[in-house]
Amino acid sequence: MEHRRLGSTGLRVSSVGLGTMTWGRDTDELEAKEQLDVFLDAGGTLLDTAASFCEGVSEEVIGGLLAEHVDRRDLVIVSKAGVRNWRTGARGTVADASRGTLLDTLDDSLIRLGTDHLDLWLVQLPDTTTPLEETADALRIAVASGRTRYVGVSNHPAWASVRAADLLASGSAAGPGMAAVEVEYSLLCRGIERELLPASRVLGFGVLGYAPLGRGVLTGRYRASTPPDSRGASPHLRSYVAPYLGESCVGVVEAVATAATGLDRKPVEVALAWARDAPGIAAA
Repeated sequence: MEHRRLGSTGLRVSSVGLGTMTWGRDTDELEAKEQLDVFLDAGGTLLDTAASFCEGVSEEVIGGLLAEHVDRRDLVIVSKAGVRNWRTGARGTVADASRGTLLDTLDDSLIRLGTDHLDLWLVQLPDTTTPLEETADALRIAVASGRTRYVGVSNHPAWASVRAADLLASGSAAGPGMAAVEVEYSLLCRGIERELLPASRVLGFGVLGYAPLGRGVLTGRYRASTPPDSRGASPHLRSYVAPYLGESCVGVVEAVATAATGLDRKPVEVALAWARDAPGIAAA
């Protein structure tokens, strides 16, 4: 597997990452171990999680694998913070990027993962109630304290990503710089091409594109119906898949299926290769 520099940093990541959003809930510990083994055997290093994934259990599963199965140095671990109330069982949709919440969440993540540092730590969602200056200060503290090597943001619009990059830029305060922005990107979600990707080229931050399979829809699995064992039928993931099951997406899904047939490949391979190798994308 190809390994690429993340923006203008010295951090190198595999061109395909392994997401762990379902680890600890839909994916049990044995399945997670098997997925990780296949990923590592293929040359993968980039492992993506978040404090909000399965209310922290995703990180706990990774921590168990780090303790008993895989060397920490074989992985580039990405985690995210900035979603409030997940500990109490509420839906993890309330953004809180205040300094206290971010740093407390980071400490909790490190305990669950059983490591003393992350390779990349991201603010998961924009928080309109907290000044971006305060959020950036928490990121600087995290790097200065050694709790993470690199920092960035996730799911932020282009203007906020640019502002965060400016706040984190080196200067009189020797800022850590912004290593990456993680955003959704696939053949069904290409909005970042208008502003964010051009900004990344100018400012030098890397772009990680999540959900490259269009939340599973580009695999072709939903062309005829919604399989009962799919995410589209899952009570807690149905709403995640639903936006891409409408008529507006059918043409793209069919085009991917047609291309896959012509190339003697599977639709999942075509969709992933497109997102992985799109200009400006460090990893899918």
